[in-house]
Amino acid sequence: MRISTRFLAAASLAALSLFAGSAMADGEKYVIGTDSTYPPFEFVDASGEIKGFDIDIAKALCAEMKAECSFVSADWDGIIPALKAKKFDMIVSSMSITPERSKLVDFTNKYYNTPPAIAVPKDSTITDVAGLKGKTIGAQTSTTHSNYAEKHLPDTELKLYPTADEYKLDISNGRIDAVIDDVVVLSEWVKSDAGSCCKILTPLKVDPEINGAGAGIAIRQGDPLKDKLNAAIAAIRTSGKYKEIQDKYFDFDVYGE
Repeated sequence: MRISTRFLAAASLAALSLFAGSAMADGEKYVIGTDSTYPPFEFVDASGEIKGFDIDIAKALCAEMKAECSFVSADWDGIIPALKAKKFDMIVSSMSITPERSKLVDFTNKYYNTPPAIAVPKDSTITDVAGLKGKTIGAQTSTTHSNYAEKHLPDTELKLYPTADEYKLDISNGRIDAVIDDVVVLSEWVKSDAGSCCKILTPLKVDPEINGAGAGIAIRQGDPLKDKLNAAIAAIRTSGKYKEIQDKYFDFDVYGE
C-alpha cells in the first residue's frame, strides 16, 4: 500500500503539476496519481517503473479512450488533496468507493471488489476473530481497513502505520499480533518470501458502509472525465481486455459481484 516511493512523491508531484493542468485542457493527456507501494495492485519494479493490476487497468482504459497517460507516485494520506489541487487528473490506486470519500471526490463505477482479511504469524495461537480480543492489530492509516478495525474489532489495540510495508515489518518481527488489509494484498504477501512469517487467519465480511461498493477511480467533482472512464471500464469488460489483465495477476474473479 510504501517507504521509498513516498519520499519521492512531493518532488514528483511538483514536477508534474504543470503537465497535469494542461492535460485537462487537452482532454487527451492525463496524469494518474497512485500510491505505488501496494502490490500486486501497484508497485515500483527494479527498474523504477510503476507496475501492477491497477496500472495495467489504467493503461487499458487510456488506450480505450485514445488518451495519453502518465503515472506519478503520491503519498496515500495526501492523495485526495493532491487530486483536488490539480496535481493530477485521476487517482487509480485501489481506492474504495465510500460515502465519506464521495463527499470530496467523484468516483467511477467499480473496477474491482475484494473483501478485507486478517493475517497472523504462522505460530500464532489465534484461531478466529474472537481470539483477537486484547491483541494488537496493525493497519495502514486513513484506509477502510483501519476504519473496519475500529468499528468491528473494538476489543483490540489498533496500531496505525503510514505504509503497509511498516506494519508488515512489525508483524514479521513479532511487535504486533495481527494485521488487517485487503485479502488479495495479504494473500500475495504471505505467499512471498517477505511474508513467510505469516498466514491468512480469515477473510472478513464486507461492511458496505465502510468498505463501500468496491474500488473506483477518483476524479474531481463534476469532471466529465467520469463518464469517459465509465464507458471505458464497460468496454474493456466486454472486449475481454479486463479478463486478460485479471488473469495475469489472479486466479479468481477480482471484479466481484
